[in-house]
Order: sequence, then structure tokens, then C-alpha cells
Amino acid sequence: MRGSTFKRCGCRTSDGRRRLGQSCPQLRRPDGNWSRNHGQWHLQIELPARTDGTRRPLRHGGYPTQAAADDVLNQIRAALAVPDPTDPHTTVKTGDLIETAVTSGAPIPTPDQIRRALHLDITPDELPTIADYLTRWLAARRTIKQGTARNYEGHIRLHLMPYLGHLRIDRLRPVHIDAMYDAIDERNTAIAAHRASRDPAVRDRVKGQRIVSASTKHRIHATLRKALNDAMRRDRYIDTNPALMIELPPVRPPKPTIWTDQRVRTWRDTGKIPSPVMVWTPQQTGRFLDHTYAANDRLYALYHLVTFTGLRRGEACGLHWDDLDLDTHTLTVRWQIVQHGWATSLDTPKTADSEAAIALDAETVAVLRAHRARQDRERLATGPAWARTGLVFTTPTGGQLHPADVTDHFRHLTAQAGLPPIRLHDLRHGTATLALAAGVDMKVISRGLRHSSPHFTAKHYGDVLPELSHAAAEATAGVVPRRHHTGGTGQQIA
Repeated sequence: MRGSTFKRCGCRTSDGRRRLGQSCPQLRRPDGNWSRNHGQWHLQIELPARTDGTRRPLRHGGYPTQAAADDVLNQIRAALAVPDPTDPHTTVKTGDLIETAVTSGAPIPTPDQIRRALHLDITPDELPTIADYLTRWLAARRTIKQGTARNYEGHIRLHLMPYLGHLRIDRLRPVHIDAMYDAIDERNTAIAAHRASRDPAVRDRVKGQRIVSASTKHRIHATLRKALNDAMRRDRYIDTNPALMIELPPVRPPKPTIWTDQRVRTWRDTGKIPSPVMVWTPQQTGRFLDHTYAANDRLYALYHLVTFTGLRRGEACGLHWDDLDLDTHTLTVRWQIVQHGWATSLDTPKTADSEAAIALDAETVAVLRAHRARQDRERLATGPAWARTGLVFTTPTGGQLHPADVTDHFRHLTAQAGLPPIRLHDLRHGTATLALAAGVDMKVISRGLRHSSPHFTAKHYGDVLPELSHAAAEATAGVVPRRHHTGGTGQQIA
């Protein structure tokens, strides 16, 4: 590990097959001293092993004098003396820095530069625990939306602090993060076992406790990854982000599933819903709208609008009359009502892509005009107590609708119409399937729903309606000309 210096040249044997190297007789003068005009000086030293455990011998040369080679070797020794030899993380990092400098021709990093690179210029007392750092990090996030802050806080409080909070930030390793997810999986198994017990007392032990889904684990990991990125780039507490070395199982979100006649019969017999995301057929959607319209429901226009434009619940509740141009049949999404627990607030859409103009069909424009006339009558009846919110959909006195109330009312109307249950958000999924059934181009559907790409739209909605798959199968079969066919009966027809 101390290393050494040696002299060699590029001379070859008389047959030219190999280099003489250190054995060349011209390297020394007749008196035994080194020749000044032949050969060059080199150094060799064993650097700390790489992360994967492989050895890292370093040889470098081309120095004109032994003193020059010794000087560089001494600089390497001084750099290697900085890290704690019992800490493989810092020794490997030091070896990386030296190796990079030598191979690139840069100067060997000084001990002070090594200390700064390893953050050893920060005393242990200045390095926070994961719990302290995450608390300060979250408090400093002043530009994020309230919903994002609530998600971060929940991830930190429920998972990151209990499992990782005690560790000093520079001591966090991928193995600790893996252990956290293993513990979460074990807790999930325990909750599921308690819920399956026939003993009510056992089931009560996990009452109110939730199983952490795969998608939630990905969101927890995104919070940790972002926090550690800031610790590395802004605060310089760490030089690598251990969260980047963790691989979680992929999340496969459920695809929308259509309420076929058979699935409806099974649901009525057993009460089981086939998928978390269910979509009505066009006929079922029509029954819902006809029932809501016949009931003269004051929120009929909201449900009609969501059905044919795919607006999200918060976007529909936050829609302003200023965002509608009924003369040009255009709607622009600029606001949404966001729910935090039970409290609500008016906020802008989360991404710029969500703020887009949406085309309206003639019937939807007529429905909105009728809704505006109805709202005008309610405003006149309420008088001075009318709340001037400027919202399209309001309470009978002009106030903001609570999104949860809109959802509850939707469930009530669905049950009244005798339809199988779907979530209010599933009307948005239904918009895509209705457009596909109508033959609308995938790019147009993607743009109307403000998806990230047409690929996303095709992946999630391309095979939802059975009618589309059947039509595609028939069209494909019809491309091939046949002299004989079975006519679908199994008997050949000429």
C-alpha cells in the first residue's frame, strides 16, 4: 500500500517480440548509477478496492526524474491517509478520486480537497439524523402545492422517520432502505392475516390500519429520493444518493374494465366488483344521464360535462364562467377545488399540460346555457345573500361545492338509476372509451383528456370496449379474400 517508484524504457529484444522494461542494460551507467538520458520514471501503488471488491493496482509513468515520481507518489499517499480505513465508503471514494485524476492527467487531489469531497470538513456534530434533516427539509419546501406537502408529510411521519430517522444522514446505506421496505411488507402481511381472522378481537387490532400498496411505496421512495438529492447537491451532507440504488417492483395500475351484462349479473348475485376501475357501456351512460335529466337534478350539467369532456372532479367544481366561451364552444381549465382532508381550497392545476382548451359539442353547450339560466333564477331568488364566486357549479346560494358532496350525490343518482357502481372519476375513463367507440383519433382523445402522450391513452383504453375488439377482429378477417368460408357455423359454404 505504500507504493514504490521504478525506472523503465521502451526498448525491445533483438527480435522485437517483447519490451525490455526495467531489465534494459542502458538504464544504468557503468558505475551502477541511473542513466540520465535513457528511460523514464514510473510509480506503482495499490489503491483501495472498488465497490465490487476488485483490486485496483495503479501504475503511472513518464516522469523525467525519480524525485518527480516520488513527489506524485507522496501526494497519493497523503490523499489516501485522509479517510478512515475502516469506512469502505470513504476509502473507495478516495480511490475513485485519485484514479480519475491520474488517468485524466489532472493534479492529485490535496488532503483538503479529499476532506471536502468526503464532507469530512463537516464535523459529526453538524451532520443531522435523517429525522432532523427531513423535518427541516419539509419546512423549507415553500413552493410546492399544499397537496404535495401533505403527501410528503405523511410519507415522512408514517414511514421514513420510524424506520430511518435514527440514522445519521451520512451513514444511510441502500441496505437500510431495503430493510424499511421489507418491514413494510411484513406489516402488510400481518394486517392481512388479522383481517382474515374469524376472531373479532383480532380483527379489531388492525382496525383503521391500511396496507401500503406498491404505488404508495413508489411515492414514499420518490419523497426520500428528492430529499436526499437536496442533501447531496444543496447541503453537501452526502456525496451519493443511496435511494438511487434501490429497485422497487413495478406498479401495474388496473386497467378500466367495462360493465358487461355478465359482470353486472355476477355483481348483483355476489356483490363483488371485478376491478377498482369500472366503466359504463354507452347504453349505461345514457341511462344515467336520462335519469339525472328526468329528475331535474340541479347538478345534471356537471355530470353531463364530465361525461363528455373528461374533466376531473376538482376541475369541474372549480370551473368559472370566465373559463367558458359558449359562443366558440370552448372550455379552458384554469382552476380546481382541491380537498385536503375535509378542508378545500381553490388552486391552479398541478401541471401546465392540465391547462388546456377543450372543445365542446353543441349539446353540451346547450346544457350549459340551460344551467346558466337556472343559476340566474337561483341568484335572483337568493338576493343579496348570493355568494359571488363566479363558479359554474355552486350550491343553491352560490357557494363552492364540496367535491365529496358531489361524489356522494353521484353515488345516490347511480343507485336510483339501478346502475352498477362506478366512481365519479370513472366518468373520465368513460369519456375515452366513448370517443374510441365513435372512431375519434387517439391523438385527439389524448389531447382532450390532457394525457402525457397518445401512447398512454392507447395503453389504458385501447381494448376497453368489447365492441371495439370485435369490430377489429371482423375487419381483420375481412381483409383476406376466401373462395370458401364457414359463415360462422363451422360448415363450409361455397
